[in-house]
Amino acid sequence: MSDAVLTARALSASYGKKVVVSGLDIEVCSGEILTLIGPNGAGKSTVLKTIASQLPVIEGKVFIGGKDISDMSSHEIAKVLSVCLTDRITAEKMTCEDVVSTGRYPYTGRLGILSAEDRGIVHEAMELTGVSALADRDIRFISDGQRQTVMLARAIAQQPQVLILDEPTSFLDINNKLRLLSILKELARNRGIAVIQTLHELDLAQRFSDRILCIRDGRADMTGTPEEVFSGDNISRLYGMDCGTFVPLFGTAEAPAVQGTPKVFVIGGGGSGIPVYRRLQRQGIPFAAGVIHENDIEFPVAQSLAAVTVTEKAFEPISDESVQKALAIMEKCDEVICCPDSFGTMNGGNRRLLGEAEKTEKLKREQDKEI
Repeated sequence: MSDAVLTARALSASYGKKVVVSGLDIEVCSGEILTLIGPNGAGKSTVLKTIASQLPVIEGKVFIGGKDISDMSSHEIAKVLSVCLTDRITAEKMTCEDVVSTGRYPYTGRLGILSAEDRGIVHEAMELTGVSALADRDIRFISDGQRQTVMLARAIAQQPQVLILDEPTSFLDINNKLRLLSILKELARNRGIAVIQTLHELDLAQRFSDRILCIRDGRADMTGTPEEVFSGDNISRLYGMDCGTFVPLFGTAEAPAVQGTPKVFVIGGGGSGIPVYRRLQRQGIPFAAGVIHENDIEFPVAQSLAAVTVTEKAFEPISDESVQKALAIMEKCDEVICCPDSFGTMNGGNRRLLGEAEKTEKLKREQDKEI
């Protein structure tokens, strides 16, 4: 890419004397978010530290703005690249504002005295990240999540071209995870900062990344857009999943299905059956689901969790054949749970299933149950 801000060619990264990742080619453009994902121990953090010049480059080259990072002083690097790692900081008697202010040191004189402009940048970074109220608090006595956000403010105050973050959402609750990633997206879009990060939350990686680099077995497994990476069995293969399944549509994992002869038949559709499937799985009850269209939002969850799934082709009315197949299974179950409260033309066959269940004492209406 001609507008790449950071480029790595044939990069090998090591931890100690052990090379953990080799032969990486990375390009990140201005305003782009690149997320590294992969199994534990794959070397994602080591790659970040190598790119950030915190670990030596064993093989290959790293360029920032076309300049070899090995030819740059630490002072020069600090003006273009900022790092936010999960390592705990050891700061004695420093307030949160003091810590954020250190992000301006590459621009101050040897005495580290901040100008009025520097202080304005510090306050802006703290306001952007929502930590202004912590300005006078001792950094040692705030929560891990708050500390993580303060360190992000410090990185922003550095005004980098490239921002590197290692698991930035660790220790954060869901609201603050979304807030932090939204801030990164704003920095990328509005300020043109190139962001390189690692994430374990695959659903967030899918939603907040422009490109994704998958690392496995010491090499780049694949790279591409979220739409390319989160498709088919790519993620299951990347993580070697043998417990449960990954649902690309949602970017989330489902627990293993309970095997055995179904004891419950669930009439679902339109997403109404998903909480029931998950509840039955938690309770260890094997169940059947149907009739579910192959393009239904709950289809991948039913496929993952049900012992048996009766399906119908996308955009086709439920056929007599599918209804009969479902009835044969339903008759052998001890209970029938109906989740939808209405039926349309396409899923009219499920109304027939409900009608047959109403003739027995097996029927339970999900809207009358506590999930």
